[in-house]
Amino acid sequence: MILIIGLGNPGKQYEGTRHNLGFRVLDLLAGVSQSPGDSGWEHKFDSQFLKLDSVILAKPQTFMNKSGEAVKEILKFYPAADMIVIHDELDLPLGSIKIQKNVSAAGHNGVQSIIDEVGTKNFIRIRLGIDNPQTRDQIPGDAYVLQKFTDDENQLVKEVLEKAKDAVETFQTQGLDMAQSKFNG
Repeated sequence: MILIIGLGNPGKQYEGTRHNLGFRVLDLLAGVSQSPGDSGWEHKFDSQFLKLDSVILAKPQTFMNKSGEAVKEILKFYPAADMIVIHDELDLPLGSIKIQKNVSAAGHNGVQSIIDEVGTKNFIRIRLGIDNPQTRDQIPGDAYVLQKFTDDENQLVKEVLEKAKDAVETFQTQGLDMAQSKFNG
């Protein structure tokens, strides 16, 4: 069983924001282009939840900084052999992807919440770059992640979403080492 957690914030006002890339990758994996509706998603374990054969997709609805609460509930019923957490990352350039396992949250509050609630950092993270405006003295990161992508950025966003989907599929068929060598390059 593989549990794939996409991080984001629930609600229409957050759709299309930088912080919701994790949700968007799960929609791609589920084969839907919109928010859950008649696509098989159900509300379960404080998450939008979809079980596909040996894969569980979950979008915690507890808001980013409390994502771990939902993940902990899911793991009570589905102790996954492998857990993948997909999330935005300020410290990577827009359009880039990095796959890691058993690393600290590095300041990401959603990931830290998961580590705190489940008691381990031993899971796979697929980090999706959104840029870091603080390095350019623009706006604080917590405000930046809640902004929508510009029209110019949207092409890169589509590419990174596809890369993340491919990374998950590579992990499933060829393992973590292959996914890392293919996408961390």
